[in-house]
Amino acid sequence: MADIDPKFTGAADSEADADTARKAKRKRGFLLFAGALALVAAGFGLYEWIAGGRYVDTDNAYVAAEVAQVTPLVSGPVRRVAVNDTQVVRRGDILVELDPTDAKIALAAAEADYADALRKVRQTVATGTALSAQVGERQADIARMAAQVQVATADFQRAEIDLKRRQSLVSDGAVSGEELTTARNAYAAAQGQLAAARASLASAQAARGTANGQEAANAALVSGTTPETNPQVLVAKARLDKARIDLARTVIRAPVSGVVTQRNVQVGQSVAVGTVLMTVVPIGQAHVDANFKESQLAHVRPGQPVTLTSDLYGDDVVYHGRVVGFSGGTGSSQAVIPAQNATGNWIKVVQRLPVRVALDPHELGAHPLRIGLSMTATIDTRPEKDQTAQGGN
Repeated sequence: MADIDPKFTGAADSEADADTARKAKRKRGFLLFAGALALVAAGFGLYEWIAGGRYVDTDNAYVAAEVAQVTPLVSGPVRRVAVNDTQVVRRGDILVELDPTDAKIALAAAEADYADALRKVRQTVATGTALSAQVGERQADIARMAAQVQVATADFQRAEIDLKRRQSLVSDGAVSGEELTTARNAYAAAQGQLAAARASLASAQAARGTANGQEAANAALVSGTTPETNPQVLVAKARLDKARIDLARTVIRAPVSGVVTQRNVQVGQSVAVGTVLMTVVPIGQAHVDANFKESQLAHVRPGQPVTLTSDLYGDDVVYHGRVVGFSGGTGSSQAVIPAQNATGNWIKVVQRLPVRVALDPHELGAHPLRIGLSMTATIDTRPEKDQTAQGGN
């Protein structure tokens, strides 16, 4: 029997030891991996036990804002457009200028109408003074006519007595026929003068009534007012103010601070009242509409804190906000054609309800957003007293 080579025996033993060492190392690695996995699972379970569904999140969230549509309040041709899309503007900046020619003509006409109304009212006031004088004059005429009636009455009575005396002496032959005729003529003349005096008195009284009516009618136009506060003047003044406003409105200014978008107006274009010229997006007042599943909203309340990240900046920029309120209906219910599941053959779909989240304006200023950008929102649903207590600690 041949002898076994010692070198061969030593090599076999070394290979067996190396294989054993590898198996032991592999086993230790597996145990370490299993331990790490168990530790992660325990940590996740502990987090779920502590948080207890405290946070709800969604990536179905988008930036929104109350955009301002720029529309003219007067019509006219466009003379100048001062801004372009993407341009940042401040409230009060000039956006568009309309041709002011027609507005200037209307203003000049309104100024003339106002001056004419003021002049007419002042003339009416002066006419009232003249009518008062006429009333006094008519009163004097009445007094003079009344005196003439008294004189005519006396003359008539004297002529009547004289005629009766002569008629009584005719039978005795003491009065001639000529004297009787003269007395009769004097009586008739006195009677006529008395009738004329009475007619003149009646005419003077009627003239005084007319003057009183004219004075009253004139006084009604200006009673209790000054020329500046007369209704006719106020109407003319209102038209003048409107003409001035219309002229000022030919210069269209930014209603809010923000970014110009959707500009669709060109120089020379004739625009009508209400035509949308452009939109100004107030990015400094942006908010987030986060669409949460209905099953996530049981513990969500207005005022709860929200942390948000945007796809624009990534996880490096974190926004902080608060829940403002909830929409009045789900997104599907507000659709043009809402889903109708009245057939009974349908699959239940979890609905989403828009939740409005207000953002910190300082953070918006440091990292501006644009409407429509995607966001990820996480709401802390802890009771407010617990959040206050933690903040105090």
